[in-house]
Amino acid sequence: MSIISWDDFDDEDTQVAAKPAPAAPKTTAAPMAAVAPAQTPAAPVADAVPTVRLTAPASASGSAAERAAHAVANLDVAAGLEDLEMGAQRIQVDDKRMINCRADLNQLVPFKYEWAWQKYLDGCANHWMPQEINMTADIALWKSEGGLTADERTIVMRSLGFFSTADSLVANNLVLALYRHITNPECRQYLLRQAFEEAIHTHAYQYCIQSLGMDEGEVFNMYREIPSVAKKATWALKYTQSLSDPTFKTGTPEDDQRLLRNLIAFYCVLEGIFFYCGFTQILSMGRRNKMGGVAEQFQYILRDESMHLNFGIDMINQIKIENPHLWTAEFQQEVTQMILEGTTLEIEYARDTMPRGVLGMNAAMMEEYLQFIANRRLTQLGLPEQFAGVQNPFSWMSEMMDLRKEKNFFETRVTDYQVGGALSW
Repeated sequence: MSIISWDDFDDEDTQVAAKPAPAAPKTTAAPMAAVAPAQTPAAPVADAVPTVRLTAPASASGSAAERAAHAVANLDVAAGLEDLEMGAQRIQVDDKRMINCRADLNQLVPFKYEWAWQKYLDGCANHWMPQEINMTADIALWKSEGGLTADERTIVMRSLGFFSTADSLVANNLVLALYRHITNPECRQYLLRQAFEEAIHTHAYQYCIQSLGMDEGEVFNMYREIPSVAKKATWALKYTQSLSDPTFKTGTPEDDQRLLRNLIAFYCVLEGIFFYCGFTQILSMGRRNKMGGVAEQFQYILRDESMHLNFGIDMINQIKIENPHLWTAEFQQEVTQMILEGTTLEIEYARDTMPRGVLGMNAAMMEEYLQFIANRRLTQLGLPEQFAGVQNPFSWMSEMMDLRKEKNFFETRVTDYQVGGALSW
C-alpha cells in the first residue's frame, strides 16, 4: 500500500493548488501501482478547496516541536489524499474488482466478496501456537533405539525438511509477489491472516526439529540437497520470480495471466498437491500412536491449509469470472499441464520416501491417491479430469484429517473445530 507523499519544502515559498477529488472510474483503467501514480495539476473549478500556501521555516534553527507544528499547519490535505494509490473518492460495491481495480484499497467496506471476509474471520477463530502441543513422548520415541524403523525416520526427516521450507516459500510469495497485485481489501485482509499462519507453520516445523534434536542444517537445507525435495521447491520458485520484481504490474492480458498462473501454482499445486504425500505419511504415523506430537502439529496445520486452499480457489475462479478473456483454451491447457507436472513431482517424492511399504501404504497406493487429488483440483478449476477411474485408497483419511474425527480436512468443508470462537462455513 502506498504511503501518503507530501510536497517537499523548498527554501522559497511554494504555491500548491488544491486538486478536486477525481470521479471514481467504473471500469478497470490501469494496473495497481506499487507507488502513487504521477499527478497532474487540476484546473481551478468552482467551490474547490482554497489554495494552500506552504511556507518554509525562516531557518533550520527552530526547535523540533516548532518545525513539526509548521509542517502540520501547512499540510496540503486535498493534494495528499489524491496521492493515495487508489484515489480518495468514496467507493461503491460495483467499483470493487479482484485485480486492476482503481477503487481506494483503504476502504474495507462495503464488502463485495463476503466469502473472503468470512474466511478471514474463520482464520482468526482457528488460532493456535506450536508450544501448545506436548512433544515429550515424541522426544522419547525418537531418541530410543528401535523406536522407529529407518523408513519411518526417513519420512519424518523428509517431511520436516520439505515443509519447513515450503511454508516459507508460500509466505514469501504472499508478501513479495501476490499481495500488492490483489486489489480488493477484504481479500487482502485474508492474505494478511494467511501470511501470519504460514509463519506459525514454519515455527511449528522448527519447534519439532528443535524438540527432536535433529541436525537443523541438514533438515533446513533438504530443499537444496535432496533431489525429490529440491525439484518441488524449484518448480514453485519459478512462478514467483517475475511477480516479485518491483517493476512488475498487471493490466495487460499477458501480465494478468502471469498473476493467475502464480495463484494456481501456489494454491492448487504447492498447497493443493505437494503437501499431500507428507501429511498423509505423518498422519498415518500418528494413527499408529507414533510421533503423536508431530502428527497433532500437522493436523492443526492441515486445517489451516484447507482454508488456504478453499480461499485460493475461490479467488482464482472470481478472477476468471471478472476477466473471462484470460481463461483461453490455450491457457486452460497450460493450467492442466501445471497440475500434471505437480502430480508427477509429488509421485516422485512418494517413491523416494517410500521405497518399501511402510505405515500401511506404499508408493503405488500414494500414486493413485495423488491422481485422485489432481482430479479434484482440475474439477475445482472447471477443467476435465485427467485420471479416469482413480479412487481414494486411504479411506481412513476422512477421519484423520479432522481433529474431531468427523470430516476430511482436504476433501470437505470442516464445520466442527474451533479455537476461541465458532466457525461458520
